Amino acid sequence: MNDCQNNPVLEALLTRRSVRKYLSKPLDPQALEAVLQAGTYAPTGMGKQSPVIVAVESPEDRQAVQALNQKARGFASDPYYGAPVILVVLADPERGTCVEDGSCVLATMMIAAHALGLATCWIHGEQEMFQLPEGKSLLEKWGLPTSLRGVGSVAIGYGDGPAPEPKPRKEDYILRV
Repeated sequence: MNDCQNNPVLEALLTRRSVRKYLSKPLDPQALEAVLQAGTYAPTGMGKQSPVIVAVESPEDRQAVQALNQKARGFASDPYYGAPVILVVLADPERGTCVEDGSCVLATMMIAAHALGLATCWIHGEQEMFQLPEGKSLLEKWGLPTSLRGVGSVAIGYGDGPAPEPKPRKEDYILRV
């Protein structure tokens, strides 16, 4: 039996938390590149790699994505909590596993970011965002097919303060049969 204690992968899985307040400090480019590369190794249906990751780093595009999310979800505040970078994940809707594939990419990037000392939060609304005319225009600006479906995004940066404590795990989370 493997010794699970002191395993850095399990440690990252057990200690990662969603962070909702970020420093304005720019991300270390090497750390961001490592997170993006990790996302490309996430499992995808039949290994087809249907997702596309858009690293939104420019202030102009970040503002456009923020405004789009606010419009799609009806929020007035920054849905990305001030994170300096937004990792948008889109996928080909013709792939039957597009949502699952994109979700694996998002989760993999979040774990990789945490392992590198970065904070993240999974953000919703991308499906609605990229159905709007403004979303289609943004896809065109980025040189992507307007048929792509938004799956989700990750706010990523350096957390402003300690990560929240985990909630207790529910008692009926696991059923062994």
